[in-house]
Amino acid sequence: MKSGIHPENYRPVAFRDMSNGETFITRSTVNAKETEVIDGVEYPLVKLEISSSSHPFYTGKAKLVDTAGRVDKFMSRYAKRNEKKK
Repeated sequence: MKSGIHPENYRPVAFRDMSNGETFITRSTVNAKETEVIDGVEYPLVKLEISSSSHPFYTGKAKLVDTAGRVDKFMSRYAKRNEKKK
């Protein structure tokens, strides 16, 4: 490993998955604006939208997230295109 290229300020940081509320602690150099007290110890807190505890690939629960009917719009356009070819 080359010397002088890796950060020196590794410290324990709490990461919270906002979709299911699970919190885990690991070492990181990330800057955090908030703090969290866990078991009487104060840690910097980083909020995540998704982690391995809530991601469908890791949980085995596939979710279809449809934002503003995009899937429906695509299906209707695709159906119209097939009708024109016939």
